[in-house]
Amino acid sequence: MSTSRPADIVSPITDSPLPNRVSAADAQAAGRYGHDKPTHENSIVLLVDHQIGLLAGMRDSSSLAELKSNIIGLARTAKALGIPTLITSSNAQWQNGDNLPEVKELFSDQPIYRRTGIINCYEDPTFRAALEELVKKTGRRHIIIAGVTIGTCCALPTLSMLNDGYKVFPVVDACGAWNRYEADAAMSRMANAGAELMTTFALACELQADWKRPSANAMLEPFTQNLSEYGFVLQNFWNNANGHVVPDPFGVVK
Repeated sequence: MSTSRPADIVSPITDSPLPNRVSAADAQAAGRYGHDKPTHENSIVLLVDHQIGLLAGMRDSSSLAELKSNIIGLARTAKALGIPTLITSSNAQWQNGDNLPEVKELFSDQPIYRRTGIINCYEDPTFRAALEELVKKTGRRHIIIAGVTIGTCCALPTLSMLNDGYKVFPVVDACGAWNRYEADAAMSRMANAGAELMTTFALACELQADWKRPSANAMLEPFTQNLSEYGFVLQNFWNNANGHVVPDPFGVVK
């Protein structure tokens, strides 16, 4: 039996991602799912109430360290791709505490919209005015949102924005909940209403779309810094590419 196989077929490095053959509107008109995905050119990111007092009580994820890393990973993704981002807090002057320092540092040139009692950020006149002004200025109507907690700070504005005609993409692993029941109920409620639930690093890949794009190097940072499961793979490969960082005293590895 021959062990030879056909040569690999390598796509040209000049290729770019192809759009769907059918528009989302036409797919919906035909009774199918309309794929109107978020991109770095059509989206706005909302980081809602990622506050240290609230984060201390989150109990639905495997650890607070993982939750924090996902939040910062989402923020780094928005920064790397230049996606307009709004940050808000709820009663930060009291028990909820300030926003995560790492998020504030990443967006040191951005104001934080300090809500003083209104729970649903979309119902807060000041915050909604800022969002609507940004939508008017940019034409972007795909909203990527994460918040603590998922049942209130993420779900409530998500439902409101769906009602008002936005495409909404809640990033569920960059939210937090008091318990698993809250997280499950919120995700069910948002999905049933038409939101498309996302996770941080699946979203990052969808937004990057092609690792040949100029943003690729900047987009490695969220993966290396905040998704250790893949970051270690990246670092191990590049540490040893074209030579080994640590010489092998046995001479087995050349």
